Amino acid sequence: MIYNFIGQSHAGKTTLAKHLKNVLETNYIENNLQKKCILVDGDNLKEILNNKDFTEDGRRHNVNQSYNIAKFLDTDTPFDVILSIVSPFLDLRERFKKEADVIEIYVHTTDIRGRENHHVPYFEAPIRDFIDVDTTNVDVFTTMNELMNNIENYGK
Repeated sequence: MIYNFIGQSHAGKTTLAKHLKNVLETNYIENNLQKKCILVDGDNLKEILNNKDFTEDGRRHNVNQSYNIAKFLDTDTPFDVILSIVSPFLDLRERFKKEADVIEIYVHTTDIRGRENHHVPYFEAPIRDFIDVDTTNVDVFTTMNELMNNIENYGK
């Protein structure tokens, strides 16, 4: 399974992704599952891919590479994959959901969290098959409880 956290910078994607990783790994241990979880964060990917090009073309390249890495890890290894990337392009996300077993989690906020310098003006919000997470004025534990309920009921 791939959990794809998307949204603008500083909305809470990585924070929630780290918490989800802990929850999933605890669940694997408690249920004696031979499964692991890996978190792939956009900031780390920019370093790995050596691409800090924030133009639309540069972002498209990084998003495509991120999705290729996630598909590889999900298919050829015993990992559930958690992605935490801005991923502003609806067409790339929709294609990704068709090609892999993906739960898309759209994280957004109206809070100002230092994101004004990193705001992507052409971010396209999801329109179908996603979990909506508004982190405005909500603590991480409440948000995680709601997120876990939504993940459990996803696709039902």
